[in-house]
This record gives sequence, C-alpha cells and structure tokens, in this order.
Amino acid sequence: MRPDPVEPASRLPAGQQPGCPLTALAPMQDVTDLAFMSVISHYGAPDYFFTEFFRVHAQSHPEKHILRSIDENATGRPVFAQLIGEDLTHLTRTATELLRHPVAGIDLNLGCPAPKVYKKNVGGGLLREPAKIDEILGALRAAVPGLFTVKMRIGFDDTVNFDRILELVNAHRVDLLTIHGRTVKEMYRSEVHYDAIARAVTRVRCPVLANGNVLSAPRAAAILGETKAAGVMIGRHAIRNPWIFRQCREQFEGRPVMRVTLADVREYIERLYRATTLPGLPDRLHVNKMKKYLNFVGQSVDATGAFLHDMRRTESEAALFEVCDRHLLAEPTREFAPEPYPGVIARPNCETPSVLTDGCSLETITA
Repeated sequence: MRPDPVEPASRLPAGQQPGCPLTALAPMQDVTDLAFMSVISHYGAPDYFFTEFFRVHAQSHPEKHILRSIDENATGRPVFAQLIGEDLTHLTRTATELLRHPVAGIDLNLGCPAPKVYKKNVGGGLLREPAKIDEILGALRAAVPGLFTVKMRIGFDDTVNFDRILELVNAHRVDLLTIHGRTVKEMYRSEVHYDAIARAVTRVRCPVLANGNVLSAPRAAAILGETKAAGVMIGRHAIRNPWIFRQCREQFEGRPVMRVTLADVREYIERLYRATTLPGLPDRLHVNKMKKYLNFVGQSVDATGAFLHDMRRTESEAALFEVCDRHLLAEPTREFAPEPYPGVIARPNCETPSVLTDGCSLETITA
C-alpha cells in the first residue's frame, strides 16, 4: 500500500505538458554543462536539468564552470544543483551557497559508481552506510527550505539496505527520488532491475523518476508502465539522441513520434562541436573530447559500427567532419535508429586528456 503523501508532487516545477510523465536529463560529469544543456534544449528540452556534481569537502567551493550551467542557463527549464560528499558541515555550507543562485533545488548524489568516488565513501559508496545517509539527509533537509531531491542506486553490491534507505527518504521529506535500477558494483553492465524501482514507487511518499537503459520513447513508456514511476531520467541515450525528450512527450501523448534522419544527426554533431569549442583548446584535444559524445551517437548510425571505427581514428576537425559527411550524408534521409544497434558498443576512448575526466564521467560508462 502506497503511504499517504507528506509532500505533494505539486511542490515540483510543472512539466512542459500538463498531465504528462516528467522527463529529466541525468547529471553526467564533463557532459551536462552549459553548452550541452543549450544543445539539448535546441532539440527539445527535458522538464528538468541536473548539474554535474559539485564536489564537497573542507576546501571546496562551488566550481565556477558548473555554476555557469545555473546562472547563465537560458533554456527556460528548472536546473537542480547536485552535490557529492559526506561531511555534514560542508554539505550544508555548500547547499546554502548554491541556494543564492537560481536553482530549482538541491540534489544529493547517492549513486556514482566510479571506484575513485565510492572509495572515498561518497556517491554510491554511501549506500553501504544507512546511518550516515540518515545524518546527511537530515542535515540537508534542515538546510534546504525548498526542494531537496536524491539520486541513488538500489544498493552497493546488493540491495540489503534498499528498504531502509527508502524509509529515510520518507523520514526526511525528500521531494523527488531518482533511482538507477542497478547496484554500484553492477555499474552499467547488468540488466536494469525495474522491479526495484516499482517497489520504491509503492514505498516512498514523493514522486520517483526511473533511470537506467531508457533507450527510446517507446522504451520510456514501457518502463513507466512497468514501474508506475512519475517520469524518466535519461543520461547517455540523450547524448546519442538529443531528440529523445521531445519524442518521449510525443509518445506519452499518443502523437506521432519524430523520425530522425542521418542528416539531422550531422547537423547535431556540427552544433555540438561549435557549442563545446573552448578558447585555446587545441584542435586535436577538441576532437578527442567530441569522441566521448560520438561513441554514443555512433551506436545508431550503422549496424556494423563502421562510423565508430572511422571516427575513433580521426585527429583533426577536418578529418572528423569528413567521416561524418561520408557516413551521414551519403544517405541523408536514412533513419537514425531509435535504439542502439545490437552489438555496437559505446566504449570510452583512451585519448581524452585526464584534465577532462573525473569521477562519473563518460570514461566510466561502457554500454
């Protein structure tokens, strides 16, 4: 039996389509910055954005480049600021600082599966310690008068603490809970345990967003049917297909779902390249950064992985776009597959400089 709600869903910002399930872009390190949010918005913004996580510790201050994704955001959609850390004093200090900016709310990361993160007992590492989570949720709930949200996985290496953590979500009046339906140790490799998300929906008083393998609009609708969640959060498949949030709204409303062509994808790559250009960034490094995104885009270009093979071997802007033109404009009206082709894997490349990678970045996502 679902508990009576303590905090009504109406506390949340309204979605773009009244009565429709909610959509959100997942927070991804080195991806969900101001430039990427702007590009996504051009093709159809989600209802909610979440920032890359702000690292919180004794010497930390909110990172300026992440603050830009809040302060300079022109998408018109709410932006939640995500924190990762475990020190109560500095978490509450940082939350208070961020509330001076135009954030929709404060989000706590309880799910990052990167070993370099969970070994510091933050992110997904905290799922081993419900007592510590109790303290953190209590401190942040007291510090945040507005919306306080949580993104978590279903456990660390098992789900033994899952129900206890759901009880804490209720006890501390969390306003929105996002659940990635895998354990930390399962990373992105296993099937998603949608039954666990469905269990959470029946046990917590706040709306739940389902996260994990939301491949397409039809798949989003199927996940919502299975879990009864209030909406979906989409990460890497929004990198692959930035039209996915628009398509989800079309699917949810029973309207025809937009068909994306290879020519559309060529335009997206060009827009993304220009948006992510940084002053002084050498051409080769920018191309290598683009490969992180294109590793996902390429999953829907061709069934053989030929685009991915050729793209990964480019070292200049000219070479990159020659590959794009050859693979995407030879048959410009051919459909860009709504879901990844079977067996075409988005593996991280080894060419991106370490300054661009950390924590739960795309270097930790392999499928």
